[in-house]
Amino acid sequence: MVWQWIPRNSERIILLLVEHLRLALIPVVVGLLLAVPLGWLASRYRPARAVLIPAAGVLYTVPSLALFVVLPGILGTRILSEVNIIVALTIYTVALLVRTVADALAAVPGLVVAAATALGYKPVRRFIDVELPLAVPVLIAGLRVATVSNISLVSVGALIGVGGLGELFTEGFQLNFPTEIVTGIVLIMLLALIGDALLLGLGRIATPWSRAGAGTRA
Repeated sequence: MVWQWIPRNSERIILLLVEHLRLALIPVVVGLLLAVPLGWLASRYRPARAVLIPAAGVLYTVPSLALFVVLPGILGTRILSEVNIIVALTIYTVALLVRTVADALAAVPGLVVAAATALGYKPVRRFIDVELPLAVPVLIAGLRVATVSNISLVSVGALIGVGGLGELFTEGFQLNFPTEIVTGIVLIMLLALIGDALLLGLGRIATPWSRAGAGTRA
């Protein structure tokens, strides 16, 4: 291992790190915004669930590299465009989160929903103020999986020339330079661990009642 390579290439590594984060996190945010209404439909209407959940499952099984290669022909983008990676990972995020959102909303106690309705909550306000907050713990769990998955999948994009830290893999293999490969692996693992920890903390902050309940049981 030639560890001196890391400080000598620190500027490039930081740029790849920023690119990796951008490619991984934009799809998580966009995917969440799309998955919430779709999950709500799936939780409220049986025909919608019968279509959306299986469709999401099928989309999630499509190999990532195949999707990266096919999307330019569908979107009319260049093969090296970041848009292909972002769209592909957004599709995976939506596919993963639709079921999560639907199951989370379906798990909200009916008595709570009925009580909110009796208090005069309209459907939209009831969803935002009551149902969605109660679904946050399950939703955060799905977001953690989606975030870690996206951070990992971004590196596959390096095989078509856009992949953040994945470029360290492909270049390291081409040059038979293990230091570069190990650096990429370690940084991606750290990003995944940090992202997971941040979302776990966010979930705890967003659901103070769950901590209070745990303290009461103790």
